[in-house]
Amino acid sequence: MKVSIVPFQDQYSNYFYELNYDWLNEYFYVEEYDEIVLKNCKQEIINKGGYIFFAVYNSDVVGTMALIPREKGVYELNKMAVKKDLRGNGIGHQLINFTIDFAKKKNYNSVILYSNKVLKNSIHLYNKFGFKEIKSEESTPYKRSDIKMELILSDF
Repeated sequence: MKVSIVPFQDQYSNYFYELNYDWLNEYFYVEEYDEIVLKNCKQEIINKGGYIFFAVYNSDVVGTMALIPREKGVYELNKMAVKKDLRGNGIGHQLINFTIDFAKKKNYNSVILYSNKVLKNSIHLYNKFGFKEIKSEESTPYKRSDIKMELILSDF
């Protein structure tokens, strides 16, 4: 299923909330941090130098993903969600591919992500794109996370 990937637009804010909220509720629970970011995505992501992308199919928003700045040259791949009835159609693959290409064009050093090892399909997808598990000294921003991964994009 081929989708168009478009940047953040105010009119899509509710899709960012709904898609992520549904995914989090299905697999885990919505943490306080999630609620703040999802309800205020423009203020919490866009206005802080981040990006939100939407996968659109036949004028319907079917997926979303964000890139959040964490430190100089390092962005976190965050809040990826695909409409439940369309999962398995390559939408997540297209979102990640687009986001990595975007980060490379911006000359970011690396993209990190936090996940949970129970999400075997997600971890497989991240590995397929070259993400490697890294040890993290700092605590993760999410209670549900038990793995941190990184994709090196450039030599520092």
